[in-house]
Amino acid sequence: MVRRDRLRRMREWWVQVGLLAVPLLAAYLHIPPPQLSPALHSWKTSGKFFTYKGLRIFYQDSLGVVGSPEIVVLLHGFPTSSYDWYKIWEGLTLRFHRVIALDFLGFGFSDKPRPHQYSIFEQASIVESLLRHLGLQNRRINLLSHDYGDIVAQELLYRYKQNRSGRLTIKSLCLSNGGIFPETHRPLLLQKLLKDGGVLSPILTRLMNFFVFSRGLTPVFGPYTRPSESELWDMWAGIRNNDGNLVIDSLLQYINQRKKFRRRWVGALASVSIPIHFIYGPLDPINPYPEFLELYRVLIQKVLEYEVLTTM
Repeated sequence: MVRRDRLRRMREWWVQVGLLAVPLLAAYLHIPPPQLSPALHSWKTSGKFFTYKGLRIFYQDSLGVVGSPEIVVLLHGFPTSSYDWYKIWEGLTLRFHRVIALDFLGFGFSDKPRPHQYSIFEQASIVESLLRHLGLQNRRINLLSHDYGDIVAQELLYRYKQNRSGRLTIKSLCLSNGGIFPETHRPLLLQKLLKDGGVLSPILTRLMNFFVFSRGLTPVFGPYTRPSESELWDMWAGIRNNDGNLVIDSLLQYINQRKKFRRRWVGALASVSIPIHFIYGPLDPINPYPEFLELYRVLIQKVLEYEVLTTM
């Protein structure tokens, strides 16, 4: 009898916990996205949208130095947006005649369709489409990219080298802290779970909040360059815009794509005739030192050997 009463009380307790947890979970899952800060709101209102296959893509386009022919296109990283470049935007306008940046599909203020098979190939085509929209398809373009944007830049470089129709004519390329070598890339635990989680991924994307996001992203920065809490909130606001947190697992498939198309994208960096500059923060935990730099040196050595052979 005592045992039966104990089991009954335990069942009643769990029922009460469940009745309390359900509305709390429902409230948590329906927390609205944070309000845009004045700076982020200004970034959005000063930008524009164009349409790519029925999808709205956000971009910034600023005129800079008068009389200069130079154009630079900025390709942002994962999981943020074109707003990453706002601190150097004014400086770039003092160097280039035209400074252009976009939010890739699934990022920032651009559309975030779901379900959707996001791919690096599509993002590269969106960049090409934007430049056609701006009437710049026949101009020589400087590319400045970071992280995820590095892979998009590599695909654009491949198309340029293959003389593909609709390609960008690339004048120079600057890559910064991107996992251009999949074998040295060390994704965060959460990234691994999201890209390979199967049925678990949709649950994790819904449970993700600012605390999880900020704790996961902050260690990626160097000890002296970590973003402030307000900057992290701006990043999170961009992700939450249009329920972007629900497509993070789909966007992360780029990690698997990078392995599959390694030969294509790493090969694009070899035997190129344009200037390539590389910026690498050696404290990057995602692309760790020294393995990453050793592979890059091997690649450069192969490029130099190729150049010697072709000039003999």
